[in-house]
Amino acid sequence: MSEPVSVTFLGGLGDIGRNCAAIEIGRKIMLLDCGLMFPEADMLGIDLVLPDFSWLIERKDDIVGCIVTHGHEDHHGALAFALRELSFPIIGSALSLGFAANRIDEAGLMDRTEMIVVKDNERRKFGPFDCEFIPVTHSVPHGFATAFHTPQGTILHTGDWKLDLTPVDGRLTDLGVMGAIAQNEGVRLLLGDSTNADQHGHSRSEKSVGKVLEDLIAANKGRRIITACFASHVHRVQQIADAAIANGRVIATLGMSMKKNVRLAKEMGLLTIPDNKLLDIEDVKDLDPGTVCIISTGSQGEPMSALAKMAANESRWITLNDKDTVILSSHPIPGNETNVSNVINSMARIGVRVVHSGLHDVHATGHAKAEEIKTLISVIRPEFMIPVHGEYRHMQAHAELARTMGVKDSNVLICEDGDRIKITDKGIKKDGSVPANYLYVDGIVGDVGHGVIRDRQVLAEEGVVVVIVTVDHDSCEIITGPEVITRGWIYADEAEELLDEMRNLIAEAVMLSLEKGDHDSETLQRVVRKKAGKFVSDRTKRRPMIVPVVMSL
Repeated sequence: MSEPVSVTFLGGLGDIGRNCAAIEIGRKIMLLDCGLMFPEADMLGIDLVLPDFSWLIERKDDIVGCIVTHGHEDHHGALAFALRELSFPIIGSALSLGFAANRIDEAGLMDRTEMIVVKDNERRKFGPFDCEFIPVTHSVPHGFATAFHTPQGTILHTGDWKLDLTPVDGRLTDLGVMGAIAQNEGVRLLLGDSTNADQHGHSRSEKSVGKVLEDLIAANKGRRIITACFASHVHRVQQIADAAIANGRVIATLGMSMKKNVRLAKEMGLLTIPDNKLLDIEDVKDLDPGTVCIISTGSQGEPMSALAKMAANESRWITLNDKDTVILSSHPIPGNETNVSNVINSMARIGVRVVHSGLHDVHATGHAKAEEIKTLISVIRPEFMIPVHGEYRHMQAHAELARTMGVKDSNVLICEDGDRIKITDKGIKKDGSVPANYLYVDGIVGDVGHGVIRDRQVLAEEGVVVVIVTVDHDSCEIITGPEVITRGWIYADEAEELLDEMRNLIAEAVMLSLEKGDHDSETLQRVVRKKAGKFVSDRTKRRPMIVPVVMSL
């Protein structure tokens, strides 16, 4: 009887981001990505969202390493936080590790890890984990699918991928290697990227964007061009640079991550821009606007990004005007649509000519669509399949594609964050769960819980009412108050009669409680909260946060 293998999902199932899973063989753990998620609109004041590390902290001595499938922050951005509590090597392509190291180095945690570079089609052992790294095409170079050759057969994790037959760097998704694994030993379990599973057809080639960009830059002759894309999208940066240079322009980068990533990609030979065409942002201020192309961060409308600062006229380097053309060479990640729309509107008010993916084909997705997924499944022919990396509807669509391609209905499992599955000689089944809550980052990691988020939502939607009263327990009298302070419920200057009525009712309730012998502050606070809450609800049909403050002499 072969040794069982477990897979635990810590993030990325039901969300776009926070991707993290753990493969377990013989009590040893190999992490598969450790990513972050950007906050949704209702996560007020939150900077980032991380996986729940509590289960990993309990098992910290069992962690052999973490494989980073590619260089996007939703797959490696949480490492800089995990390494505060844990210590393990990080495994991936040189570019992926370079991107991950930026955040880790900023956090001063490089001494808690070791960077292990692996190459295309390399097969390496790390403890009990026999891993094969298979090239896949994505919107960031040098991504991997990972084949785990285990006692329970091969587990193949696709990473983020697409079938781009004409990639900018010529590096194709290696279906041949995947097919050989399927032919020779078979794929016991497929863990597949679900992001675009509900979209019909094939994804466009990244190379097709280059021609669109060149035509747009040519059509905006004499105007300053500012393009925005992900700092990790090296191929997009290359195509923007090529299009700009072909039209007689020089390049400047804006945004710290863009500057760092361009430097790293050039050093690794993955980005080719002549030195005399790549200038510092300070050096393009006095040039003819028609000879300049700026490549900026902020394509997702992030509030503190370089593009957002430009739109708000707060940039140190660039002041936008009606002679500028801004090209958003991206598509909004789900949840970022409002931020992107706000930035576009702000630039439009200035008179900027804004080009986005709704007007021209200035973006190509990095994720496989339905026909590509069906092609992959036909090559791999997995016995079992679990959709990963996507919202629930994406995973459900992916599961249906697997069934269409012949995977037995009983062999397709839809899991959620926290689920553990066990693979044995008899098959695959769910095997309990582990904590997988959101870990919110607001300044210092871990200081914000679900309760704080709920409180912030109430404050934002309904406001707050603070009732302050001072009592003398010995004489059973109210010394001062009740004083009512309100923010976001009603405007006090315009509702004095309502507040007077509220004060009188609360005073009566407090006096009645004192006369009954309820002298402790906690009891009196409950009385104040109940009376104030009922009054506010009855009179205004609102439910602000009620904060009772009872002081005693």
